[in-house]
Amino acid sequence: MKIYKYFLATLFVILLDQAVKLYVFYTFPFEGYEIKIFGDWFKLNYITNEGMAFGIRIAGDYGKLLLTVFRIIACGAIAWYLHQLILKKLPSGLLWSIGLILGGAIGNVIDSTFYGVLLDNAPYDVPTPWFHGKVIDMFFIDLCNCFIPDWVPLIGGSYYPLWPVFNVADASIFIGVLWIIIFQRRFFKDEQSTEVQSQ
Repeated sequence: MKIYKYFLATLFVILLDQAVKLYVFYTFPFEGYEIKIFGDWFKLNYITNEGMAFGIRIAGDYGKLLLTVFRIIACGAIAWYLHQLILKKLPSGLLWSIGLILGGAIGNVIDSTFYGVLLDNAPYDVPTPWFHGKVIDMFFIDLCNCFIPDWVPLIGGSYYPLWPVFNVADASIFIGVLWIIIFQRRFFKDEQSTEVQSQ
């Protein structure tokens, strides 16, 4: 149980993420539908994303397929890495963080892999709905519609919100990464001391 408790965090994120996404899909009347939660700055806004962050897409008929396959491989690599860190008995804060990251990654991979078939939300012109599903996003922190300078690659010259619309999986990845950055010295001090001793 000690080994697998960190994977329970992963499972919890996956289940919560999918529950929220399916709730939005089946209860919001159309894409773009918006509900204000806290004034005008925090809303539920049902949108779908067929690419990466900020809606960036990989060009070509098989760009999304390659992206989805890459994400699946990355999830496997993260799961293996987490298992190795558990065996090394690294700090629990690091292990929980990676468990959150893995849960978020798998949550979005489920959308990309299956939603094109199960929810019929794949773009109409894709060669197959499998691996071409759109990720469902809903949390919108509406603080600023900011202009991105022209010199910024891919997204320059356009207006984007200060924070893109996101989902539970995205939030889980963000929290996991942020936690590792904040506490990296504490998390990796044992490995650093081992390297110094070996030298």
